[in-house]
Amino acid sequence: MAEAESPEKTTVNIRMTETFLTDVDGTWKEEGYNSRSEFIRDVLRDAIKHPDFNRADLKAMLASEVDIQEGNTRASDDVKADHGLAGNSDDE
Repeated sequence: MAEAESPEKTTVNIRMTETFLTDVDGTWKEEGYNSRSEFIRDVLRDAIKHPDFNRADLKAMLASEVDIQEGNTRASDDVKADHGLAGNSDDE
């Protein structure tokens, strides 16, 4: 069976501070990527495929995940009560 041809790749140069590059390098290694280039391609691909997903959304998701892992969760009825919303379904 013939191998599929991969599209031709072009090299792109970007400038960044050494500090930022150190952060990038630490991140791709921690995330298990094989290379800096692979990581940057994935990040750019995600930015193109999900343009409405922003840093604030990511921070909120991460904060929620930390709360869940630490057991800081609340029943939905308690949250509704805090915000003056309808009570539990047994009251309806």
